[in-house]
Amino acid sequence: MEIILQSDSLSANYIAARIIARQVRQKPESVLGFATGLTPLPLYQFLIKMHRNEGLDFSRVTAFNLDEYVGLDPAHPASYHSYMQDNLFAKINIDKHRTHIPDGLARDIPASCLAYEEKILAAGGIDIQVLGIGSDGHIGFNEPSSSLASRTRIKTLTVQTRKDNAGFFGGEDKVPHHVITMGLGTIMDCRMCLLLAFGKKKARAIAQAVEGPVTAMVPASILQMHPRAIVLVDEDAASELQRAFYYRWVYDNKPDWQKY
Repeated sequence: MEIILQSDSLSANYIAARIIARQVRQKPESVLGFATGLTPLPLYQFLIKMHRNEGLDFSRVTAFNLDEYVGLDPAHPASYHSYMQDNLFAKINIDKHRTHIPDGLARDIPASCLAYEEKILAAGGIDIQVLGIGSDGHIGFNEPSSSLASRTRIKTLTVQTRKDNAGFFGGEDKVPHHVITMGLGTIMDCRMCLLLAFGKKKARAIAQAVEGPVTAMVPASILQMHPRAIVLVDEDAASELQRAFYYRWVYDNKPDWQKY
């Protein structure tokens, strides 16, 4: 696990954007995994600027999203279909037929989840997966106690997660109770994971995920077992890390060929 500390969230998002841009330039047919929420918005804005100003080409890229609400129409403004269209897909030259988001309206949810896994495999697997982290340490919607080997499936949201997402729906009572999410096993199959976390609210979760034991009660801690997990945090999110000085030292003293 590589920990990259930056003074602010914009700097961290810009590094994440450079990592993704390098991947796409080196492998134009890359498979990218995207996340939603407020955390990755600056990352997507940087990618849009790179597309417009530097010619970053997404025409051969395939995309898979982490999750979607069950029972929510894709046209709903709080759906992740709408989020991705509004904040990234409509502003770059990605082929809409190469974009994949779990089907929250599927009649047979288990079959739909299995099909999603099969699509990922058929695409060759995910090269880079963007992740956020919840205040309780969840990634995707893999809430605490989720199996560390889980695959794409339906999950019931915790009270806290529904509160955290209430702003997108205009009230907690309007937040769906269920989601479809990639599992932790699915995430661990990705060749690289980019975990973004900013602000004091994420400090404890980051400390537990990075420096605590690997446990299903902190789902993000499984990334300690990933061969290529990069955690990008600002000073506030890093404030409870015991080895913050060391992480800064490592990043500042990388050999040139390892720098982003």
